[in-house]
Amino acid sequence: MGRSSETFNKKENEKKKQKKQKDKELKKEERKAAGGKKKFEDMIAYVDEFGNITDTPPDPTQKKTKINAEDIEIGVPKQEPKEPEEKEREGVISFFNDSKGYGFIKDKNGNSVFVHVNGLVDKVSENDKVIFEVEMGHKGLNAVNVRLIK
Repeated sequence: MGRSSETFNKKENEKKKQKKQKDKELKKEERKAAGGKKKFEDMIAYVDEFGNITDTPPDPTQKKTKINAEDIEIGVPKQEPKEPEEKEREGVISFFNDSKGYGFIKDKNGNSVFVHVNGLVDKVSENDKVIFEVEMGHKGLNAVNVRLIK
């Protein structure tokens, strides 16, 4: 004997579909009983001075504040010029690898600055006191014009 072609899942889906259709018909009947279409005035929404949406129109007798067009800033506000950083810094070579040609300098503030052999003026080794300038590289600060303090 063969099985029924309708499975439990198919029956449930069909029941859900019929229930949705009945609910839709009920809502349609309720809308007709309520008076049909909404009035245009009922669909209008207003925005108050705080940006909230309300259904009450604004009060025309309320005092309006005057805003100067020059006071409105669009985009990024102008920044005040920064204090120029000191051009030359002092520090100590904390690590330097001669074979690879790079190292690090600890400046007075305790910051570590990368130094490459191309940025050296004098030959340096670890624990030497140096004067150097700083420029921004791809991965952070780089020391250039590195000179020994005599």
